[in-house]
Order: sequence, then C-alpha cells, then structure tokens
Amino acid sequence: MTALPKTGAAWAEVAERMRQMAGGDVKWRDGKAAVYVFNAGPEIEQVQKEAYALFASENGLGPAAFPSLRQMEAEVVGFGLSLLHGPEGAVGNMTSGGTDSILMAVKAARDFARQDRGLTGPLNLVLPRSAHPAFDKACAVMEIEVRRTPLAGLLADPDAIEAACDDRTIMIVGSAPCFPYGLIDPIAALGELAQRKALWLHVDACVGGYIAPFVRMNGAPVPAFDFEVPGVSSMSADLHKYGYCAKGASTVFFRSEALRRRMIFEVGDWPASKMVTPTLAGTRPGGAIAAAWAVMNVLGEEGYRAKHGEVTAAREAIEAGVRSQGWRVLGEPLLGITAFTREDLNPFAVLKKLFERGWVTSAVTEPRGLHLMLSPVHLAVADRYLEDLAWASDAARADGGKPAEARYGG
Repeated sequence: MTALPKTGAAWAEVAERMRQMAGGDVKWRDGKAAVYVFNAGPEIEQVQKEAYALFASENGLGPAAFPSLRQMEAEVVGFGLSLLHGPEGAVGNMTSGGTDSILMAVKAARDFARQDRGLTGPLNLVLPRSAHPAFDKACAVMEIEVRRTPLAGLLADPDAIEAACDDRTIMIVGSAPCFPYGLIDPIAALGELAQRKALWLHVDACVGGYIAPFVRMNGAPVPAFDFEVPGVSSMSADLHKYGYCAKGASTVFFRSEALRRRMIFEVGDWPASKMVTPTLAGTRPGGAIAAAWAVMNVLGEEGYRAKHGEVTAAREAIEAGVRSQGWRVLGEPLLGITAFTREDLNPFAVLKKLFERGWVTSAVTEPRGLHLMLSPVHLAVADRYLEDLAWASDAARADGGKPAEARYGG
C-alpha cells in the first residue's frame, strides 16, 4: 500500500518520474504496438492533446452549462451517421468506449423488449462466437442469457443464429469487423433475418465504423454493413480506434429516437431535482468530446482516406510478407486487422519471441495464430516487423516452441 505524500512535489519532478515510469512501456510511437494504440502520427497526437486540454475541466453532464460540448457532440454524432448511412431520424450519443456503447445498446434493446414488446421473465441475446466479450459483460450486468453460435468460414452463420433465437430473444449481433479475424459478418443476411423475425439487430462496428467507409471510398469491395441494411436497429463505432481520436470516445447510434429513448436514464424522485443521463456515465469528460470534434475536423474526408490508405497498404504488405514466410492469412480481411496461422510452429511461442524485440501485438486461439491491428505508422515499419517475425519464427523453432499464454487485456 502506498501512502499519499504528506507534502506535494514540484510538477517538474513529478513529470520526470512519470517519464521514467514510461520507460518500460511499449514504444508505440515507433510502431512497435499493433494493439491498444491507434497511431495516426505526431500531428494528430498533438491535436488530440491540445484539444483535450482546452476542455479538460468541462463536463458533458451539463449541456446547458456547456453548450459548446453539446454542439460538438451533436456534430460528431452527425459525422458518424453521415458515414454510416444513417436514415432520416437516426440519432446517437458519444460514450466512453466500445464496451460502454455496446452496454447501452443492449440496455436499450432490453428495455424495448420489456416496454414495447411486453416481454417478461428471462431474456436472451444471440451472437456469433467471434463477437466481442463486451456483450457478455453487458448481459452479466443485466442478467440476460448469452447464446453464442458457431461460425461458418470464420463468419457469423445466419442459419445458426436463427436457430438459436426464440420469442425471448432481445437482440442478434453481427460484427463489422469482428475483432479476432478482422472479417465483416454477412450483415445483409442478418438484416433480412432481423426484419423477417422482428428482431433487434446490432452491428458492432467499434473497430470498423470509422475505417470501412473510407476504405470503400478508396475502392475496396466493402459489403453493406451499416444502416444501409434496413434491418439494422443500432450500431457501435469507436472514435478512439480508427477515428484516431483521444481515449475514451465512442459512438452509439440508433435508427430512430423511438429506439434510442430506451437507452436514456431519467431519475426524478431525488432531493436534487430530476437527473437525465443519455449513457451510463454521469460526468463525461469534455476533453474527450472536444478532441474527437477537433480530430475529425482536422482530418476531414480526404485526411481519413489518406490515413486509411496507409493502413490498407501496411496490411497488404504484411500479408504478402507473412505468406512468403509460410503463414496462412485467416479469411480475406479488408480493413485494418489481419490474423495469420501456421501448423509447423507454435504461434504463441513466436509471439513471445517478438515481445523480446519490443513488439506488443495480439493473438487468436481458434486456430492459434498471430493478430495485428494496424495503424498508418505501420506502413513505415512493415519491413522491420517481417524481419523480426522471421527471426522470431526461427528462434521459436530452435527453442522447441515453448508455449506462451495469449491474452488481450488484463
């Protein structure tokens, strides 16, 4: 247990101690991280920090006190809806991250099922095996049964999802893309199922929401995945991932206000007057809202297209390189995530060797393989990564392929 210092220290001393503590962190500015950090370069990092600092003390809980934040949030939500084919009447809010966005969408679907569909008793949510664990977390909080279904070719299987649904299903889920493989589920087919069975379809585009539209603009054959699909009721899309905004910032969208209103908390029976909060948080950092607004305005459509063109080029270069070394890319990724496997080596042992050279990346377990979530910075270090991957593969083979544990987070 560390006690609070009895007397304060000079900021210069504290800052130096912080820099020393950071000495052991992954060198993400050098491109050594392909998970946790989305690096669009020093210019965008500067925008994040300066915009955040300008509104670091302001509080999104009080839109009447801070109409600037209300306007910036409304514009950021509008940017997202315009990119994701939001129809007339579509609405949304900013949240603290993807888990927050997903939890609020599940909460809205649950309350819609209770209040609009008249469901009582146990409820369930049906999603593919590859969907993010944030849905499990949301269901644990709300005591909703989770029904995960097997994949077909690493993608959600609409037939399996339909078979798992019943009259107590409050939501079905598709990912655009899923985190493990970076592949976009067949959202159009899931949308048809949702319409036919009157189900709430949520598209988890936390990873893809702010990259897929621009990759499509750049010419890639990105399939329909958003509100362009009529059966989609809600979406989540993280600004602090491929929107390159400061953490923590995400967006949750709804096709209509009638759906979104089931997300909002309102408490009136309290001695300090009515309290209304659109999302789980009370206080919402003004800095995160302001930084998102600033980054999106600084980049604009042309800036995002250029940044995501670099991501695409980095992914294609790395995929070509890993194939030449004997790895097999899983599926046909179109965005910024790629995963690859091989049968003659233990990929987790390779991952451990890469860590020895400073690379902090991720892994998949079904099948065992390596996983990269790429940023624009990785285009400049793709050759270095491939060189170190070849070294790590040889070193793991020479070391007998001793296993290492693969873990995302924690």
